[in-house]
Amino acid sequence: MSKKDDVTREQAESAVRTLIQWAGDDPDREGMLDTPKRVANAYKDWFSGYNEDPHEFLDRTFSEVEDYDEMVTLRAITFESHCEHHIALITGKAYVAYLPKNRVVGISKLARVVDTYARRFQVQEKMTAQIANSIEEVLQPKGVGVVIVARHACMTTRGVHKSGVDMVTSTMTGSFRKNEATRLEFMKTIGDISID
Repeated sequence: MSKKDDVTREQAESAVRTLIQWAGDDPDREGMLDTPKRVANAYKDWFSGYNEDPHEFLDRTFSEVEDYDEMVTLRAITFESHCEHHIALITGKAYVAYLPKNRVVGISKLARVVDTYARRFQVQEKMTAQIANSIEEVLQPKGVGVVIVARHACMTTRGVHKSGVDMVTSTMTGSFRKNEATRLEFMKTIGDISID
């Protein structure tokens, strides 16, 4: 598999020029002259998750929490991603919860984990599991719950052209999977999940 370091900036911009021409436009016309450079810059931003290790965000934890062992939930973490099948935009919200065991993590770190995985080519089901598994591996809590609701441009702007359709995925580990009361508490805490 080719790595980013094996591709030069010039090669990336040349590929964009080829796609512009293939789509039917002239990459040398005034309005398109800087487009290859802009697209390459956008890719650096959109896919910056490949340069980050989500586990590092979770490594710094706090143990002085007065034995707090109830659910910690972060609701409606907005994200943008791109589907790995069409490189079309995915926009959505993630709902993340865990049951701590002796230590908690700063809540911004949970949002950073979501962003790291979102800023890669993605499939929503995989991203949901990646977020849960990362939290599970590093924090080793009693359980993790992740729900993602998202809209996929690959479905709204091409193919079947169905707008307003949300996809919902979930991954539950530990107590969230084994204990129905915990799972129900999580679902009640996150409330009505919606992109709007």
